Amino acid sequence: MSPDHPTPRSLPAIEILRQRADAAELEARYGRNALVDALRQASAALRAELRATTRPGVEAVAGPGHADLAALIVADAERRLASQIAPSLRRVINATGVIVHTNLGRAPLAQAAVDRVSELSAGYSNLEYDLEAGQRGRRDVHAEALLTRITGAPAAVVVNNNAAATLLVLAALARGREVLVSRGELVEIGGGFRVPEIMAQSGCLLREVGTTNRTRAADYAAAIGDHTALILRVHPSNFRIEGFTERPAARELVALGAQFDIPVVEDLGSGNLLGRVLAEPSSSGEGPTGRVEEPTVQESVEAGFDVVCFSGDKLLGGPQAGIILGREDLVATIRRYPLMRAVRVDKMTYAALEATLLEYARGRAREAVPVAAMLSLTRESIARRAMAVRERLAGVPGIRADILPGLSTIGGGSAPGSAIPTALLAIDTDGLTPDAIEQRLRALPTPVIARIERDRVVLDLRTVLPSQDEELAHLLREAVGA
Repeated sequence: MSPDHPTPRSLPAIEILRQRADAAELEARYGRNALVDALRQASAALRAELRATTRPGVEAVAGPGHADLAALIVADAERRLASQIAPSLRRVINATGVIVHTNLGRAPLAQAAVDRVSELSAGYSNLEYDLEAGQRGRRDVHAEALLTRITGAPAAVVVNNNAAATLLVLAALARGREVLVSRGELVEIGGGFRVPEIMAQSGCLLREVGTTNRTRAADYAAAIGDHTALILRVHPSNFRIEGFTERPAARELVALGAQFDIPVVEDLGSGNLLGRVLAEPSSSGEGPTGRVEEPTVQESVEAGFDVVCFSGDKLLGGPQAGIILGREDLVATIRRYPLMRAVRVDKMTYAALEATLLEYARGRAREAVPVAAMLSLTRESIARRAMAVRERLAGVPGIRADILPGLSTIGGGSAPGSAIPTALLAIDTDGLTPDAIEQRLRALPTPVIARIERDRVVLDLRTVLPSQDEELAHLLREAVGA
């Protein structure tokens, strides 16, 4: 190595590097210990590079002196800190058109819920304190008044997700005894969790009735015996059976349970409080002509199910939670069951859930709750937004953008097979394949998650918040405008 260039032993000391302005800024952001570790790693990497004398171009990289070397080390340390210390959970823009996207965090919260979480998480609250009595209270009463008012159920309790709700209900009401379930409802939900496995963990005994495609009330009646504790009805979640099928009506199943004095439980899954009709067909006549429908919680309560459970973060549009509604005596038994402590929720979940439920109670869910608002968007309104984004891309060399008809879906195990007319922003650019564009979008500082359809990258603005349109246009220019 030329004497005009530094040797590996002459690299600046860590403490000298810390005195630089750029290093001091990193220390303020990440802390002293993290910075020192990153500087040591960067110095070691550069030292190894300087020693690799047989590799061409090393001296050009190293530079003529300490100042350039120090800048290289600090820059490398910054990259290491960004990758090692930065949070792994990041904000993304969902342009897939899947409204309740399980992989992308399901439902975005209403602004009122975000504000309420911020307010209550920043200080103390009466989570387990009775303000009237001036003594210890119970956390499991929060959100109950709103839930019973909106749904008409006598009692309610909240746990951390719907799988936990199902597990808790079965364990509290049927442990060691039989639960009757139709063979056509023994589904597997996301993540590989299966209804039979959840039932086994609860300690109850599965008793299958009927066939995969046809189960009648008589099949349940024939299976009832001295060891029967519950009849369980399960939402089909991510699939549906069509053709030669049969399933007892809700009221028929409830009447059977009443006849034999056996509680009937329904696992609704998605938690629809909006109304049976979730989305209407496009007024332009493009796309499907049928409506998207999903059973509601209110219908199940009105039908007389003894217990109903569902998710808080799917169609309801709130935080991750499992909600249990039902008869006061059965809900009281569920509250007292020891497993309840293991699946209870914290103050932030209650804060977000109550704020979301308030939007329903006030009749503002369709405007204020993002999932509900996305379901209400027309293809025409989405097309107008897509055209506005396309206009912001005008003049960028190489980018081609078109507005195409397409379909959105609900996702999250809700309304299986749902197809809602939408408008897609299709983009491509010279020199980049659709896979390369999609990869660049995912690599942005704020990743944009799109999909590839008909050999083009397409973005569905149904699932992009309107406040993100300007940011989306900027990110598209950054990703494919080179």
